[in-house]
Amino acid sequence: MDKVVILARVSTDKQEYQRQVNELTDYCSHVGWMVETTFCNKISGAKSIEERTEIQELIAYVKTHEISRVVCLEISRLGRNTLEALKVIQCLNEHGVSLYVKNYNLETLTDGKVNPVASLICTILLEIASMERLTIKERMTSGRNQYIAKCRQQGIKMGRPATYRKTDDAYKAQYSRELSLLRKGLSLRNTAALTGTSINTLRRLQAKFLDR
Repeated sequence: MDKVVILARVSTDKQEYQRQVNELTDYCSHVGWMVETTFCNKISGAKSIEERTEIQELIAYVKTHEISRVVCLEISRLGRNTLEALKVIQCLNEHGVSLYVKNYNLETLTDGKVNPVASLICTILLEIASMERLTIKERMTSGRNQYIAKCRQQGIKMGRPATYRKTDDAYKAQYSRELSLLRKGLSLRNTAALTGTSINTLRRLQAKFLDR
């Protein structure tokens, strides 16, 4: 039975990646692939490989375990920066690990060799994902600028008061479950999987309240 790992990602803390994990887990079970572990994060796909802990942990894992595939729902989950995503695919290929993209039924390796057609399609899809990200960013910037202009015309002040600062008690109340799990010795990745809170946020909480 082929051993695989699942890769899931969403862009913001308000989004959830569990749907991706559930769908991919069900698919792997259906085709007879054994899911060894999952790597998830809430982070922009435009970030570099070095900034994405789930990618770093995934690459380290496949280097030391007999994994045949990394399974993701769509290519944009790997990243929306074409060059960064292609670096990940190349690294996986070098270690004999195929990237499987479910919604296009794409395998980057065939019998251990690079599939040139799949590689070309992945590159095109990554370029489309990158263009979508830029389009969304432009629309958000345009909408925000229009809103700011309207507020200024109406004399409305924007933003939090200059003196605003969330108290330590407020942070503890908001992230009480996360802090409890970290105090019990759970890893950042496991805590993130259980709570849905990003690893970067958990690191800040750990530094602020636990590493004293």
